[in-house]
Amino acid sequence: MGDPGGLGVSAESADSAGLAIETHGLTKRFRSQLAVDGLDLAVPHGAVFGFLGPNGSGKTTTIRMLLGLVAATAGEARVLGAGMPRHVDSVLPRVGALVEGPAFSPYLSGAANLARFDAADRWAPSRTRAARVADALEQVGLAHVAQKKVHAYSLGMKQRLGLANALLMPRELLVLDEPTNGLDPQGTREVRSLIRSLARDGTTVFVSSHLLAEVEQVCSHVGVMSAGRLVAQGTLDEFRDAGEARALVRTPDADAARRVLQGLGMHVDGSISAGRVADDGGVSRPADASADVVVTATLETTPPEAVVAALVADGVRVRGFEVERASLEQRFVELTGEGFDVVQ
Repeated sequence: MGDPGGLGVSAESADSAGLAIETHGLTKRFRSQLAVDGLDLAVPHGAVFGFLGPNGSGKTTTIRMLLGLVAATAGEARVLGAGMPRHVDSVLPRVGALVEGPAFSPYLSGAANLARFDAADRWAPSRTRAARVADALEQVGLAHVAQKKVHAYSLGMKQRLGLANALLMPRELLVLDEPTNGLDPQGTREVRSLIRSLARDGTTVFVSSHLLAEVEQVCSHVGVMSAGRLVAQGTLDEFRDAGEARALVRTPDADAARRVLQGLGMHVDGSISAGRVADDGGVSRPADASADVVVTATLETTPPEAVVAALVADGVRVRGFEVERASLEQRFVELTGEGFDVVQ
């Protein structure tokens, strides 16, 4: 994955007509701090786009510029084909957003809060308000506490209520900043299922998150921010495939396997399976010397079938062969040099 500005974006999606969000050189400076630096973002229509990055990397500032909440210092942003913030009045009615949660009135019920927000939306029809509020609460699993005052809601319940607020009207684009923040595992699964359902119906979902496991399960595309810059973007598969792949060969003929792999130009490394002991040649050996061992090597450009054929041709007894791709976490660390949360 080379130039992040066009990284993993097909010729079709590179056409502006195929993008729900696109930015060119989008930049935001706060006095001496450069929060977002020359962002070239491309989010295809219908994608579930995971926007990743550590705290302070510029994710929320980017979202605020996309929604017209903060003016850019330089560059341009287009949302649903229209320039922002110039066309904010025509774009925002088509966009649902959850950004750090709306300010709910604590002594009103969840349903009353949603009705209040809906009444403030001049595009929302009042005659269907009660039905839409009930439906939104049902979608996020809050129907049973619809009449409960919000001050008694947990953090996760308030997060769900914010998501319900974004779903009060049909939306072409949903922008969600940490949508599973504060949710228990069941709530996280429900939000994940809801996002998938919305995407199946054609809604583009732009999700800012620090939970890599969630992104891997729900997103079709990803973009990674680091220190205000977009360092990678593309489909989830392209993102993983751009990382280093390793071949794991299970065999009782470790020394012969190592020679064959090195003869193919592969680097035999020291990665081993749990519970095994590695020698200096990158071979994972069990206590019983006659048993199978696992030899690992970087796959690079050699096709897996060619590796297996070469091993068998040289008389190596191959009892297992696996290609191990880089995880999303590994790719993130490669790109940013920083760790990341991978579990709720």
